[in-house]
Amino acid sequence: MAAIGGNLPVPAPANAYTPLSNPIVVIGEQFLAPYPVELKIKQKVFTLAENNFHITDVNGNLIFKIKGKFFSIRDRRVLLDAAGNPLVSLQQKILTAHRRWQVFRGESSSSNDLLFSVKKSSLIQFKTTLDVFLASNTGESQPDFKIKGGWHESGCTIYAGDAIIAQMHRKHSLQSIVLDADNYGVTAYPNVDYAFIVALVVILDEINADRSGED
Repeated sequence: MAAIGGNLPVPAPANAYTPLSNPIVVIGEQFLAPYPVELKIKQKVFTLAENNFHITDVNGNLIFKIKGKFFSIRDRRVLLDAAGNPLVSLQQKILTAHRRWQVFRGESSSSNDLLFSVKKSSLIQFKTTLDVFLASNTGESQPDFKIKGGWHESGCTIYAGDAIIAQMHRKHSLQSIVLDADNYGVTAYPNVDYAFIVALVVILDEINADRSGED
């Protein structure tokens, strides 16, 4: 798949952090920045609209949006860039106890295009912990990344080993209360693929939406 995003908006920088010595690239190198990237995720709750997430930078520039498939056999979301180009497809694997989601390049669902998968680290959880496995990690003896914390908690932290690579926190406003919208701030650390971070946060929302159901 060709690189996307030649003339698309680039997120404004957040506060200073020390860049990782080895960049983390999962979806694309065009989503790396030498500075921390702060994004705002706005979710419209209880809507049947397809684009139920809009992701902007701190200046309000649209960076990504999410297109959902609500009435398909399996839950499916597509992460689009600001121009509407599909970057990755997020699909829930049917009949898995750990709520596994798989992420494929573009709008594919072929195993050849699998980039990574996400699942709950254990069946019974009081606080959400998710394991993230790159497609190359076929043995899955150890996750490549971990997500600790939940969408409906105060926030979450994303780790590569012991290193923090991104954080999410809830933002409250009068507008979000009136419009039934959830607003979150996400900070991807320098040299971390911020499209990958957005995909993880959306999957976290989907898994926590099922939290009250049977595992």
